[in-house]
Amino acid sequence: MARFAAAYIALALAAAAWPAAALRAPLSAARGRAQARRPAPQRPSVRMAGRDPRAADTNAEATDGSAGIRQMLGFKSAKSIDVDQAAPFNWKIRLQLMKPGTWVPLIWGVACGAAASGQFHAVWNLFGSAPTTDSWAVVGEDALKAVGAMMLSGPILCGFTQTINDWYDRELDAINEPYRPIPSGAISEGEVYFQIYALLLSGLGLAVGLDVWAAHEWPVIVLVASIGIFLAYIYSAPPLKLKANGWTGTFALGSSYIALPWWCGHAMFDAQSITPQEVVLTLLYSIAGLGIAIVNDFKSIEGDTALGMNSLPVAFGIDTAKWICVGAIDVTQLGVAAYLYSIGELRYAAILLALILPQMFSQLTFVQDPVANDVKYQAAAQPFLVFGILTTAIAIGHHTF
Repeated sequence: MARFAAAYIALALAAAAWPAAALRAPLSAARGRAQARRPAPQRPSVRMAGRDPRAADTNAEATDGSAGIRQMLGFKSAKSIDVDQAAPFNWKIRLQLMKPGTWVPLIWGVACGAAASGQFHAVWNLFGSAPTTDSWAVVGEDALKAVGAMMLSGPILCGFTQTINDWYDRELDAINEPYRPIPSGAISEGEVYFQIYALLLSGLGLAVGLDVWAAHEWPVIVLVASIGIFLAYIYSAPPLKLKANGWTGTFALGSSYIALPWWCGHAMFDAQSITPQEVVLTLLYSIAGLGIAIVNDFKSIEGDTALGMNSLPVAFGIDTAKWICVGAIDVTQLGVAAYLYSIGELRYAAILLALILPQMFSQLTFVQDPVANDVKYQAAAQPFLVFGILTTAIAIGHHTF
């Protein structure tokens, strides 16, 4: 227990030592700079040779009745915040800052990691070969363990990531998403600092508790959580600011959404059974996550170009970036399917291939206009992607290496 307490204290002190000046850049100055940098009517385009007409403005509020839901979940085209009615510590504004819509992939990643461990005693064990005679107790405890890991990966650490990212993106959001809590002025600087540190310390504390619960000899989950926190910081904050580079930023994002929650979920049930092959597979899926991140970059071209963010659509143009996007998604999954076939998991390889084909069909429409079709593509294709990840996890859980 002492080693976990020491690890927590050390990490908390390190977090407190973050450059205060970096977090406390005056918000009013940021707003002024953002206004000064708003794109001029004839400014250079994403290819610096004439604006691409597909890089349309996405600041407009959705007219299909979804603006309120978009606001709560942290999606684009959301309802504008009424700053005059934004009371201190308004829970809705704090929730918007944490972007609940982004938690789902991490929660799913934890479930995949639990499945890959081969030690998650799900409900169906009650009707088969239960691990003990006290099946309900085992299932209940495993469910609670999974929920704890999901809370850590989703609401707490993903919420931390989104909050700190919004802080460092306040100038960019003033162009792309001016209705967000920070650029709209709906939340004060002090409240943002409080939320960042509250989520950070809560995450480290929960990670320590999960390590103790899982009876780990050394703090595996604290380590995974710390990697995620570190990536979140260098992704958003200068001087590294990984998101300013399309390759490093999108891969860091993909690994944070797929590999890290997978490792957390697996470690919660059997940390010692994580194999090098599994680590490689999760990192490969993180390349697919890179492709998904590119899908989300198409509608940020306006602000990214204005503020010098070198996302892949900005760096290569829409037409090249769309092929990088679908290539990263398809080649990765086909490679994983081939690997499952090579180790004798033929049934799972076939299922995975069947889940890849509908994604490729949806891409036929997506590549025609990735800016206009990004949301439709995500809705049509991503369910097949995430079930493919789960299929791979179950295959790993059933395979003996």
